[in-house]
Amino acid sequence: MDEMDELTLEQEFNLRGFADQVKLMSREQAQEFLIEQYKLMMLQKIMFQQILKQEWRLGSDFASL
Repeated sequence: MDEMDELTLEQEFNLRGFADQVKLMSREQAQEFLIEQYKLMMLQKIMFQQILKQEWRLGSDFASL
């Protein structure tokens, strides 16, 4: 397995706790939670794209550099 695909022991512990929480949810709660998590992942992706755009100065006026 590639190093990027492996979780640290702390991450595995957190994942187990998360899984235990989800198992206690009703089906409807789990579905709502999953939709909210997907939304947060999309927002995180947008944030990372904006940070990279700023750091790499994409879309800025390169003549002023």
